Amino acid sequence: MHILDTFFVHYLHRFDKQCFNVILHGKTYTIGEGTPLFTVSVNKDIPKRELLNSTSLAMGEAYMRGDLTIEGDLFTALKCFLSQSSQFSLDKSALGRLLHTPESKACQKQQVSSHYDLGNDFYKLWLDPSMSYSCAYFKHDTDTLEQAQHQKVHYILEKLHLEKGMTLLDIGCGWGYLLIEAAKTYGVKGYGCTLSKEQWKKGQERIEKLGLQGQVQIDLIDYRDLEAEGKTYDRIVSVGMLEHVGRSNYSLYMETASHLLKEGGLFLLHYISGLDESVGNPWMRKYIFPGGTLPSLREIIDRAYDYDFRVIDVESLRRHYYKTLMCWYNNFQNVRDQVKAARGEEFVRMWDLYLCGCAVSFYIGNIDLHQILMTKGINNDLPMTRWY
Repeated sequence: MHILDTFFVHYLHRFDKQCFNVILHGKTYTIGEGTPLFTVSVNKDIPKRELLNSTSLAMGEAYMRGDLTIEGDLFTALKCFLSQSSQFSLDKSALGRLLHTPESKACQKQQVSSHYDLGNDFYKLWLDPSMSYSCAYFKHDTDTLEQAQHQKVHYILEKLHLEKGMTLLDIGCGWGYLLIEAAKTYGVKGYGCTLSKEQWKKGQERIEKLGLQGQVQIDLIDYRDLEAEGKTYDRIVSVGMLEHVGRSNYSLYMETASHLLKEGGLFLLHYISGLDESVGNPWMRKYIFPGGTLPSLREIIDRAYDYDFRVIDVESLRRHYYKTLMCWYNNFQNVRDQVKAARGEEFVRMWDLYLCGCAVSFYIGNIDLHQILMTKGINNDLPMTRWY
């Protein structure tokens, strides 16, 4: 038997809680007991050193290149491996630069642009018409993605207990859908910030089309520069942005939000949360979200109280994000050939892995989605029950 056969098959035996086949150098191996659920075909060997440096990075890159292919359902295969992620290898010293990227303004602007500035035309292909790129809220099994995204935005707005004439700040406002809905529904004045030129451009188009120039404003600005404008707000919301802040900046982020929020105001923080304070998945950090870090619930709650916030509710929407991602993944499959023609096979395999892998991670609980609702200081004027 070839020495590479021996090592690779030996390595894969650590993932033997479910049964699958491996085809390597023309020979079939069976991992685990029972009926194989899928087959991993290794078209080109993965070097031992790469596997030991990072399982996720080595196997992710091999999948992108087509060196490793899956026969069967990708979700099932990824569930097998990701549910046993404790068996992954990770040499932090070998991946130091990747795992510990700079968290300065300049670096983070570049990191955000690398993902969100792929182009509005690209995201329009598989997102819903609202261009919402965060967890939807499914009230019924029959809800479409568009309905669920609309419901998510209005669920957040209900939690914020908005009243006409209030000011609302959206930190990391994306394409501006939430701010526009808030202005139209509640008559508030909305202000948003983003680092993505493509999102900012689309936001301006939407505001002008709806004639909301005097009511909604979106600026291309870093959240750290908002305080210098001297404004404070009745309400603050931040959806899917905290993941880009970086662990060294969590305290600054919460302090900035506290300074920007009026006494008694409400702050809703919606973000993907990690189970611990780990550095994250190396493949995701290299190819999907450079510098991306998932805050744990406990570290954000801890910092909230350091800056005069009082947590009044925490809700997990983990299963909603699983369903959202499966909608995106299925939508992406419908336009896969179109994206492949424009961006190449490696790009579409990378996005297959990203969207399906994230769906799996939420489904099995490796990551979560939390909405934290806070007041700045004490607010005794809110309803005593969950009004939303």
